[in-house]
Amino acid sequence: MDSKHFYHDVIMAGFGGQGVLAIGNLIAYAAMKEGRHVTYLPTYGVEMRGGTANCTVVISSKEIGSPIVQRPHSAISMNLPSLLKYGPRVLPGGLLMVNSSLIDLNEVSRNDVELLAIPVNDIAIRNGNPKLSNMIALGAFVEKTKWVGMESLFASLEKVFDERHHALIPSNIKAIQIGAEFVKKTETNSTNDSK
Repeated sequence: MDSKHFYHDVIMAGFGGQGVLAIGNLIAYAAMKEGRHVTYLPTYGVEMRGGTANCTVVISSKEIGSPIVQRPHSAISMNLPSLLKYGPRVLPGGLLMVNSSLIDLNEVSRNDVELLAIPVNDIAIRNGNPKLSNMIALGAFVEKTKWVGMESLFASLEKVFDERHHALIPSNIKAIQIGAEFVKKTETNSTNDSK
């Protein structure tokens, strides 16, 4: 078998208005830019804002049989209902990323997955823009998984964002970088702690 073959999938979920569909779309575009096979499957609840929204992204070096994923390698839960629904589905040894601004970590019942807890809302508010919590989550996830390069992600913003929102691209890039920095610091600290 080709040693370069890879297959990654993630379900990201939150309430409508948290921007989970946008970050799924960005990862998908970035992977396409890098020449990967990609599927992106968004699902909306009954009402867009306040209802649930989730999307599944699959990235592979080979053609993808189905965009539907029952047991993802990773999940991003932006609120508690998302964690309760998708947390149990993550494969053992997978990655469970939770928004610890809105989710009490006592709600996480898994100890057979890697947990990445990041208070994305708090970080976004501290940095002056509460609307960018999704981009902070995206930066953290991409830094942690390395599924796509940061440059591909930045270049995808103008594809995903409507032209009238292109002026917001620099602040979104900054938020992605802040999320990535959070993960770098967390990993540096845990490496130092284990010495």
